[in-house]
Amino acid sequence: MLKRRVIPCLDVKDGKVVKGVNFQGLKNVGDPVELAKRYYEEGADELTFLDVSASIEGRGTMLEIVERTANQVFIPLTVGGGVRSVEDVRTLLNAGADKIGVNSSAVKRPDLISEISAAFGRQVVVLSADARRADASWAPSGFEVTVKGGTVSAKRDLLEWVRLAEKLGAGEVLLNSMDKDGTKSGFDLEMINLLRAESSLPLIASGGAGKLDHFREVFDETECDAVLAASVFHNGEVSIYDVKHLLA
Repeated sequence: MLKRRVIPCLDVKDGKVVKGVNFQGLKNVGDPVELAKRYYEEGADELTFLDVSASIEGRGTMLEIVERTANQVFIPLTVGGGVRSVEDVRTLLNAGADKIGVNSSAVKRPDLISEISAAFGRQVVVLSADARRADASWAPSGFEVTVKGGTVSAKRDLLEWVRLAEKLGAGEVLLNSMDKDGTKSGFDLEMINLLRAESSLPLIASGGAGKLDHFREVFDETECDAVLAASVFHNGEVSIYDVKHLLA
């Protein structure tokens, strides 16, 4: 069994790491390469970069950041945001990424998942699912998928979407709770357990980390394979070292 991983997330906009609450009120929190190097030295198992602007200009900036990071940090690097084609994936992998996160474009055109998986292997494909509670006919599980930074309902049930993505070739799921994102109130244990019961894919839990005990709680009360957090690390409230020491 692989050890359970701790993954810092760096949301990048215009070349800087930003963070907000529920993807709103974004504030600049530092240089992505410097933060990546710090987390690597503290013992992070992987790193995730998300291009939150995902514009053409942003993609050029992100490529430079990925290249600079890959030259200094020697752990798996996942990059997501604005990936629309196999060529986008090839470009990011050539820049130094190890895995690619897909969300809005895959929801719009699910065959993107199978195309990437066929070209590079399913281990490259991370389904980034931004999910929230919903009382709607299209969400029998009680959770729906959202797109465009959590601002727009995809009108897809979370469990149905993950099952389809797994069938198409996704190799891992990054499950981000939009209800918990940036709130520092703890991970969404209900949603994590619900998805874990439905899918055997490696599962990264994201959204809600606010203190050290939240990391113990999510590993004690769910069978997630990894945890991902951002502001709690960026602000120095908890260090990667603290989490690894506690879990050990």
